[in-house]
Amino acid sequence: MRKTLLISGLLLLAIILKAQTDSLQYSFQNSADRMITNDRRLTLGGYGEVHYNQPLSSDTKNIGNLDVHRVVLLVGYKFNDRTQFITEIEFEHVKEVYVEQAFIQYKINKSINFRAGLLLIPMGVINEYHEPTTFNGVERPLVDKYISPTTWREIGFGLSGNIFPAYLKYQVYLVNGFNGYDGSAKLDGKNGLRKGRQKGAESFISAPNFSGKLEFYGVRGLNIGLSGYYGNTQTTLYQGIGKNENESITKADSSVVGVSMVGLDARHSIKGLELRGQYYYTNLSNTGQYNMFTANEEGQPNNLGSSMLGYYVEVGYNVFRPFDKIKTALIPFVRYESYNTQNSVEEGITINKAYNNTLITTGLTWRMAKGAVLKADMQFLKSETDSKYATIFNAGFGVMF
Repeated sequence: MRKTLLISGLLLLAIILKAQTDSLQYSFQNSADRMITNDRRLTLGGYGEVHYNQPLSSDTKNIGNLDVHRVVLLVGYKFNDRTQFITEIEFEHVKEVYVEQAFIQYKINKSINFRAGLLLIPMGVINEYHEPTTFNGVERPLVDKYISPTTWREIGFGLSGNIFPAYLKYQVYLVNGFNGYDGSAKLDGKNGLRKGRQKGAESFISAPNFSGKLEFYGVRGLNIGLSGYYGNTQTTLYQGIGKNENESITKADSSVVGVSMVGLDARHSIKGLELRGQYYYTNLSNTGQYNMFTANEEGQPNNLGSSMLGYYVEVGYNVFRPFDKIKTALIPFVRYESYNTQNSVEEGITINKAYNNTLITTGLTWRMAKGAVLKADMQFLKSETDSKYATIFNAGFGVMF
């Protein structure tokens, strides 16, 4: 039933209105996109967000959390008309520093660009378009935390560009994979793949992985994306093994998980109405051996699922749109999402129903100016084991420039 509702919602996005296709351009840009299209030699930009999260309960008192969640500096440098460098340096929670992107791009022709460096994996929407002004809600969707582990980036190289006659944008990359084992297990049923992100920080590679995305933007205000990821997790156990040491190779093989992920997303904006939908399915192979190999000291197997599933649908409307003199936007919205990090499991593993979650988020986004938003929402979260929803109030602001 859930899959049927999702597919119906995505089809609705595609057929809701007819539109002319003359002079169409790719309608959604993140900070890196804007830097690439900028004509200046040196370009500076950034984004940031400050959050307030308050759990609500009729039974207990709860303290709230205030956080400068992230402040990000972006720097772009154009060496010549063909060669550019883009980097994104992020400060999280005031005390943590990360490099979120750092790649060089060479323009081969108007349809083909070569990229190499620390690249965002082109899965879904939020992993690439994660600036706070590009989505409704104070916090990013949980589907983009546990199923496609935003912000997901790895070192690699590949091609990107636009096929203009077909109104298609594409990306294809060969990248480093998740850290599945470096002396301890990095993957489990609760967090899925999230703790396996290497983020380009002294990462290691035992097998390359493939990622790619194709987006269609041939209808004004509509973007439809199909993304995929395929490969194996990385393991340190292959280091120094002789090619004829079958026992050691078999042991190392047990610490590897095969990852096959597919994503479908759609965004549509027309006359104040904003629709968005996203779907992920991830198949994980060799999880039986991996769970046994990474059992705890008591011999209890790990609980990584053999598949994960997540999706959401969202609708919002700019209530200020009928008033031409009002240059800001006020968008009430509601988002329904569902995700399960143990959609299926290998024999011998018991499904934990607490990993099957439903989240409803409803609130307001006030776009005060281009690049500045004020947000507030209520979230209602429940797992399959809960008798009632947990309630959280969120508020915050975000900027992008």
